[in-house]
Amino acid sequence: MVKSMTGYGRGEQAFEGGVQLTVELRSVNNRYLDCTVKMPRAYIFAEEAMKSKIQSAVSRGKVDVFVTITRSGGDAMTVTVNEELAKGYIDALYRLYDLGGGKVRREYSPADLARFPDVLTVEKQEEDLDKMKERLLTVLGAALADFNTMREREGERLCADILGRADAVERLLGEVEERSPRTVNDYRARLEAKMREVLENTQIDEGRLLTEAAIFADKVAVDEETVRLHSHLGQLRELLGAGGPVGRKLDFLIQEFNREANTIGSKCSDIEISRRVVDMKAEIEKIREQVQNLE
Repeated sequence: MVKSMTGYGRGEQAFEGGVQLTVELRSVNNRYLDCTVKMPRAYIFAEEAMKSKIQSAVSRGKVDVFVTITRSGGDAMTVTVNEELAKGYIDALYRLYDLGGGKVRREYSPADLARFPDVLTVEKQEEDLDKMKERLLTVLGAALADFNTMREREGERLCADILGRADAVERLLGEVEERSPRTVNDYRARLEAKMREVLENTQIDEGRLLTEAAIFADKVAVDEETVRLHSHLGQLRELLGAGGPVGRKLDFLIQEFNREANTIGSKCSDIEISRRVVDMKAEIEKIREQVQNLE
């Protein structure tokens, strides 16, 4: 299926430990793929893996990725006991008791020991980076699915519009093909009338008349251009029907559309054909604008 380059997607999931991850993607038109990931610096280690996953799903466009990480339970903390230091404090307290000759209290509680410096250490628990990367990629996958669904809907609308305009170009092309032979007959009639007016009663050279008409017919013949344009229209329909990233190919194809239409316009001196060529070029320009939105 053909996709648009513009779209938006969102993925959100809560994990154990009160961790909630949100990933949002937003894209606009761009000639190539340009991906930017905006996330807390502490999780920058997952950036390349996220970009790689995006590259597997998106071929071109400017994609901005926004990662939000919230923790409802606060950071996990670990309390550790410096056992060697605590034993040292206990031994020192016994010595103080002995020095006091029984005049110093001997009773003490764990709370008393905890007040001494560095007996208890509170540290932030280290995060499992591999698990966090896996979680980020999981939520990114959900965001990409939402993102691509929106792009497919927009791509379907663009395809319908492009195909409708292609039909209009083909209809106008058929009118040009129908009108083109008549221009030679009209030219011959005008040429004969002019020669009669100039020569009056003199015999008209039928051979000269046929030669002039043949020269004119060759000059204004657009058969080659119309055949090629029909072929280009067929290619356009095939590419859109095949789906996938077709934007770049269609860009080149529309250049050929314009080239053939311009050649037809430059060859034809008939006002009716010129009008149809102008309408045809207007439709081709609208197709070009829509093609630039396709991936």
